Amino acid sequence: MNAPAKTEEFAVKIPDGVYAETVLSVEHYTDHLFRFRMTRPAGFRFRSGEFAMIGLMVGDKPIYRAYSIASPAWDEELEFFSIKVPDGPLTSHLQAIKPGDTVLMRKKPTGTLVLDALTPGKRLYMFSTGTGIAPFASLIRDPDTYEKFEEVILTHTCRDVAELKYGFDLVDEIRNHEFLNEIVGDKLKHYATVTRQDYPFMGRITDLIENGKMFADLGVPALDPVVDRGMICGSSAMLKDTKLLLEKAGLTEGANNKPAEFVIERAFVG
Repeated sequence: MNAPAKTEEFAVKIPDGVYAETVLSVEHYTDHLFRFRMTRPAGFRFRSGEFAMIGLMVGDKPIYRAYSIASPAWDEELEFFSIKVPDGPLTSHLQAIKPGDTVLMRKKPTGTLVLDALTPGKRLYMFSTGTGIAPFASLIRDPDTYEKFEEVILTHTCRDVAELKYGFDLVDEIRNHEFLNEIVGDKLKHYATVTRQDYPFMGRITDLIENGKMFADLGVPALDPVVDRGMICGSSAMLKDTKLLLEKAGLTEGANNKPAEFVIERAFVG
């Protein structure tokens, strides 16, 4: 009897010092966006809002990219939300994964979008564009967020309405969760806007902050460094412009070793 053919999975040597985890589910939202869930290593610990380096074996070498962990710290699985880049070194391959495939992950998470990097406040803004919502997907599902803040406002700006669906799915998940719904209550507000289609809420988040429409739509006062805290994750231009607006309002940028009124995730690209 002939020996069975050696599959590609067993032919590839997993690098030392990394986790090799199994894809559990994949959901494609648009031609540009998808999310996937995979197994969580037993010894892997992280703070909600942190990112990890995840990757795939491409040929005989691993390729990694920084990805915010979209699942909360208490979740038994790991979730990630990704863009699809046709010629991207990693995402051109990652977008084709299916349940049962192996994804690599380096063992040390890190990042600045964590509650510990903020000083105490009343209202927490999470400003995101595109897949920059991923770390906030983690934080809005973490009970600690609601213990520290009376009000949590998640803003999510995309080009098209279809790209907002992940954010709406997250909020629906919270509303229907057996214990999160009770913890979150009415503390969470979700403010979704688009820039290229007709929609009830339109415009770049920076414009909506600057002209005051965001505050009017939400029924909250303008930014106040005494009570308001912020987290920002999105494109490099969005980070720069939103940072300037928060600083203009009197908020100071913080870090893990020096908590302050707002933080930025500089590792994010997309």
